[in-house]
Amino acid sequence: MNQTISKQSGNPSYSLMTVILFWCGLVILTSMYITIPLADVFTQAFQISPGEAAWIGSSFSLCYALGCLLYGPFSDRYGRKVFLAASIVGLTLVTVAIGFVDSFYGLIVLRGVQGLIAAAFAPISLVYAGEMFPPHKRLTALGFISSGLLMAGIVGQVFSGLVNEYWGWHEIFFILGVVYGITAVIVIRFLPKDELHRPKENVLLKFKQMAGLLKQTQLLLAFAITFVLLLSLVGMYTVLGSYLSSAKFGLSAQTILSIRAAGIAGMLLSPFSGRIAQRLGMAAVLRGGLALGSVGLLALGLNPGLPVIVLMSVIFVAGIALVTPVVISIVSQLGGSARGSAISFNAFILFLGASTGPLLALKLLKTENYPLSFGILGAIIFAGFLVSLLLKLPSRGPVKSEQVSAVPAE
Repeated sequence: MNQTISKQSGNPSYSLMTVILFWCGLVILTSMYITIPLADVFTQAFQISPGEAAWIGSSFSLCYALGCLLYGPFSDRYGRKVFLAASIVGLTLVTVAIGFVDSFYGLIVLRGVQGLIAAAFAPISLVYAGEMFPPHKRLTALGFISSGLLMAGIVGQVFSGLVNEYWGWHEIFFILGVVYGITAVIVIRFLPKDELHRPKENVLLKFKQMAGLLKQTQLLLAFAITFVLLLSLVGMYTVLGSYLSSAKFGLSAQTILSIRAAGIAGMLLSPFSGRIAQRLGMAAVLRGGLALGSVGLLALGLNPGLPVIVLMSVIFVAGIALVTPVVISIVSQLGGSARGSAISFNAFILFLGASTGPLLALKLLKTENYPLSFGILGAIIFAGFLVSLLLKLPSRGPVKSEQVSAVPAE
């Protein structure tokens, strides 16, 4: 299945498709991060411990990770757009339902369902881009999709913080439900349908193929790097929020939100990661991004002043933004004929890290030692850098666009 759709009722607008996929990644993944600034709100509202409150976020990301394993094989059989559209419609309904919940356990269950439904986007959109975009446009598409996924980590926190401050946490889900409803209409109306011929393979064979990926050492190394990306991103912002509100700084919620928002500047590198990799090679961008991220986090552990904290958080985010699209490309390349399954499993690992991040951060916060907490998170990213040295990648020279493409269809 190597063809790229070039015509469907005329020439598709690749720019419009890119914008839609970016928007979907941004708003869908926003749901994963909206609970990070609300830990104290949930603790007081439900009279629970901070550890219990963390599960409101982790239930989403854990179910999201599990869902990433499910949708890829089914979309291989039945098509990409149908799953993308159906998942956003389902996401609209469950998100609105969450707005009516007043039970802690009900919230955890529905957040899990929300994550399971939302999981259709990440793996399917990457494969969809690989099938629908010509090779010379795939790099840009992948960069913008990854940028949306990463930017959601900051936009979600800022959005939920602002809405909660003025209207309360229930309204966060009502507003998101409306946004998802509009997004579903946009996807159904404007995103071209993938009309590739799909062999009627047994879906179970796809899952067996996914299990076989675990026997490939180089892929396991790439998955290890993937795991630390969102783990460190979510962990850093969880610790940072507590740090900035502590006695040392005592910042207001509005000021903390503005500092979180500053990280968006670092996210702007993500759409250009593929093009940078074409010039410098994937190895250089991968290792350089991981080094940048570890420097940012380790510097936060040196107990700097507020201006340095803002700068180092942006540097850290920039490193993550550079690495994420490149890791996806590396997994696609190493996956060979099982690229689709490799990308789905990579998405599972990525969001498994996201579910682990807040739990680890809470363990670290119990030490009440913020420099140590940032230092440990920085050491985790640095471990990812060391793992990247074991990956067998070209160290220099440009990379062909086909090599760095999103997910060439199987």
